[in-house]
Amino acid sequence: MYTFDNPPDRHNTNCVKWDAKGGNFPLWIADMDFECAPPIKEALLRRVEHGVFGYTTVPDSWYDAYISWWKEEHGVTFKREWLSFCNGIVPALSAVVRALTEPGDEVVLQTPVYNMFFAAVKSSGRTVNENRLLYDGETYSIDFADLEEKLALPTTKLFVLCNPHNPTGNIWDKETLTRIGDLCRKHQVRVISDEIHCDITIPEKRYVSFAACGEENLLNSVICLAPSKAFNLAGLQTAAVVVPDEQLRTIALKEMQQADITHPNSLACVAAEAAFTQGKPWLDELRSYVFENRKFAEGFFKKHLPEAKPVKAEATYLLWLDCRSFMQDTHAFSTFLQENAGIILNAGEDYGADGAGFMRLNLACSRTLLEQALDEFVKAVELWKASPQG
Repeated sequence: MYTFDNPPDRHNTNCVKWDAKGGNFPLWIADMDFECAPPIKEALLRRVEHGVFGYTTVPDSWYDAYISWWKEEHGVTFKREWLSFCNGIVPALSAVVRALTEPGDEVVLQTPVYNMFFAAVKSSGRTVNENRLLYDGETYSIDFADLEEKLALPTTKLFVLCNPHNPTGNIWDKETLTRIGDLCRKHQVRVISDEIHCDITIPEKRYVSFAACGEENLLNSVICLAPSKAFNLAGLQTAAVVVPDEQLRTIALKEMQQADITHPNSLACVAAEAAFTQGKPWLDELRSYVFENRKFAEGFFKKHLPEAKPVKAEATYLLWLDCRSFMQDTHAFSTFLQENAGIILNAGEDYGADGAGFMRLNLACSRTLLEQALDEFVKAVELWKASPQG
């Protein structure tokens, strides 16, 4: 019904992804090359035709859309008063870090993890404490002994959960999430759960929200949600936080309001509503397309460059690529790829020290572009090996 093979040309549209210098194959920043779902585009056009774009409030229909989607798609029931609009997960994360911690406090991150988590913590004058994930050469898991040791520190006040995990693509199961929540409560550590990638899973697979892991854990958490990854709406700055505990909600919202991130632009709520109420057929086909891209990439590397090993993943449109057999300095390799092959990938070390030797690759592009990029990647690796850096 929908086609993803011929996405629009994004050059010269002030596009962060495609207007980067030397980026013939920009497979880096986490947005997709595809047009948004037709119902979203139609809803936005209707709103634009009105022609007036003044200050905007959050309508009841926005709350209803979020509540219905999470109940129907993920089996979780949110109450209206728990939900608050925000104009992005990273701004919300930064505000909540400031609200729930003091300068000098420690925030636990499970690394390798999305690089902006580090920025949100450090820019607030807090300290990152890494609970490094365990990697067995195929998949990642949690080092619970180390996690509890970090949570037990008197300076640890906050734990940031990424589920599904970016960049590894892990979906943490209910048992794992409940264990995390129980440990955090035991040591009086609050939880922020970033679930922005939750709707980009492999077909027939669903994520488990932290909200489904017991009422006590739910009341100890701030859950961050958005349609931006699944429906390619990042530029519209539309997201939400769910804070069930009233006291915690008051504290978090005060900081968010002071940061001026709770007011929607004229199109933000319109797009989110259309996504969650009419976007499911498009999303189902998108997930299948991205999954086929993942399978293609995995098969390609196995056949043409077995030294590069894709990490098994259940979610996101990101591929975490183990390149340790031929390089460690991911920033040097990233620059080399861009200068010699026009390929832009994310350097693994941006996601923590354990990212050395890994690269992050965005699969949300046309199959043709992906094929061309991987062909050039193989050639570039051979050049790298022959270079002084390799």
